[in-house]
Amino acid sequence: MTRYTSATDRDRREMLDAIGAESLDDLFSEIPEEVRLQRALELPEGMSEQEVFEHLRSLAARNRHNDEEVSFLGAGMYDHYVPALIDSIISRSEFLTPYTPYQPEISQGGLQVMFEFQTAISELTGLPVSNASLYEGPSSVASAGWLARQENRRTKFVASRGLHPHSRETLRTYSAGFGTEVVETPLDERGVTDLEALAAAIDDDTSAVFLQQPNFLGTVEDLGALAEAAKRTSAVLVCQVDPMTLGVLRPPGDYGVDVAVGEGQPLGNRLDFGGPSFGFFAATEKYIRRMPGRIAGETVDAEGRRGFVLTLQTREQHIRREKATHNICTSQALNALAGVIYLSWLGRRGIVEIGELMLRRTAYAREALGLELLNPGPVVREFAVRVPDVDGVFERARAQGINPGYRLGRDYPEYEDGLLVAITERRSRADIDRLAGVLARQEVAA
Repeated sequence: MTRYTSATDRDRREMLDAIGAESLDDLFSEIPEEVRLQRALELPEGMSEQEVFEHLRSLAARNRHNDEEVSFLGAGMYDHYVPALIDSIISRSEFLTPYTPYQPEISQGGLQVMFEFQTAISELTGLPVSNASLYEGPSSVASAGWLARQENRRTKFVASRGLHPHSRETLRTYSAGFGTEVVETPLDERGVTDLEALAAAIDDDTSAVFLQQPNFLGTVEDLGALAEAAKRTSAVLVCQVDPMTLGVLRPPGDYGVDVAVGEGQPLGNRLDFGGPSFGFFAATEKYIRRMPGRIAGETVDAEGRRGFVLTLQTREQHIRREKATHNICTSQALNALAGVIYLSWLGRRGIVEIGELMLRRTAYAREALGLELLNPGPVVREFAVRVPDVDGVFERARAQGINPGYRLGRDYPEYEDGLLVAITERRSRADIDRLAGVLARQEVAA
């Protein structure tokens, strides 16, 4: 905990004298008058400690903890079971307290965690190299855009509208900084990326093509056909993937994807009111020196014992700024550690079994809800339906302790009556039946 020690008038006077300033205002003399506020900040009166505590408690009470309701909310972050094993390991002091390893080879345990994490992500995605994690999914997508821009110097990104809205927004924000246009291509009536529109948007100035598998509506894309269209002009093909589906879907590396990125929260991380989580980033060997963040490698020491080294570190504090590929610092290492522990706990068979379980329960839910599907094609864990009375559904659902899903109209005006429903291993058939009852305007007992 950081302690706050106030400065007295005498302290301030001594500091001003030491730097040769007459007053605090002198420190801001370089700021032009026309951009100054010229008035006091509009702040409320101060509170006592007790009042602050009560105020913060009232704000916290407005939140609904995920365990207080039956949640079908997904849209990128999901209510998976987190085994006690994870908290037990990541709470150990050697994992919980370390900061960035500035003398990395001393931190053999931390480097091994990075190496094991990279290995797991490479095996999941079918791509040979992975970094030691990023902040979260959307910034991983944007970092892939910067990689592509540096690689081919082209000035256009083509992104499917099936790419997560937050990823598209982050990509546009990053792109504005390095002069790249983002062109979106639509979904067709089946809720998949319109292949013809995507192919038409790709030209010789396209730096990268961005897809998602499954896409934001939960639809399994024909990644082979989309990849073929994307590779016509040697653009970098980037695919955002849901790691929990890779036990039942072919990995992106099998389709010639150059860069696979994604949100790591489903891997052993709780929702935690939206974060923190971690992002993952894997690529072909061609792009290893343009990848963001760090890469740990395995070697042997002078006596032949297994050891680990920080093979690449391309952030701005370690190399010349113009050569840096990212500003990532902590690498979300503790969250990534939870991810690799979770994958080790599941094992090769476990991730297949959980994928198969989600497939079965999602198929049951699509049938049980009995609503018009916005994406009638194959799905794994998420699907979209039309709900004429969206507001009424949410009101009835919340009254029964159910979160029915994600309002698609928030990001897709064309789906104003759309509801995105997510299924995890925590949603039983009884839970699905309760949601079906709400949608059918029935009062169902908990």
